[in-house]
Amino acid sequence: MVEDHALMRSLVADGIGSRGFEVAAFGRAADALDALESFDPDLLVTDIDLGERPNGVELAGIVRSRAPHVAVVFLTNLSREAASATARELIAGASFVNKGAIESIDELVDAAEAALDDRPYAREVPLRAPQTSLAGLSSTQLATVRLLAAGLTNAEIARRRGVSVRAVEKSVERIFAALQLSDDGVAPRVATAAAYIATFGDPATGLG
Repeated sequence: MVEDHALMRSLVADGIGSRGFEVAAFGRAADALDALESFDPDLLVTDIDLGERPNGVELAGIVRSRAPHVAVVFLTNLSREAASATARELIAGASFVNKGAIESIDELVDAAEAALDDRPYAREVPLRAPQTSLAGLSSTQLATVRLLAAGLTNAEIARRRGVSVRAVEKSVERIFAALQLSDDGVAPRVATAAAYIATFGDPATGLG
């Protein structure tokens, strides 16, 4: 989440966090881009006017070029029509929330969930797992587990997803933590792959 006004940044980050999102908040686009090297996000929430370059639209374009699976929600004081005209050519599927008109955090959460559900990448795997050990994982985490279950290494997953190896490593660490598995050795990868295959079937034959 990127917002240059500290109070708004705190309010939005706390509000989204209270709805179950894991939030990393930044005041500058440059700081968010630095973090992208080791953070594998599902969603970017950003103000369009960040007070300096890159602005929110430029930031979203850079993030999408590095991590095409990331959903985008723009916070803006512009009208929806004006904001859409600004970002339409660059950011397909982005959602918009007017900061001046928002009445509750639920509106932002609804926009976030709509953007997440609309990602073409997310459709490669179910958006939600059944009530198994995988049920608490996000769609992006499930996509990573799908590739892991197909036998891909972290480097191969990074190439396929268009993110850094470090970002995949951090994502895998968080997946193991969510599944309450130690990240030492091969065993957690085997256990995670087995859980995916037991829930969804063997993904190896479905990979191009």
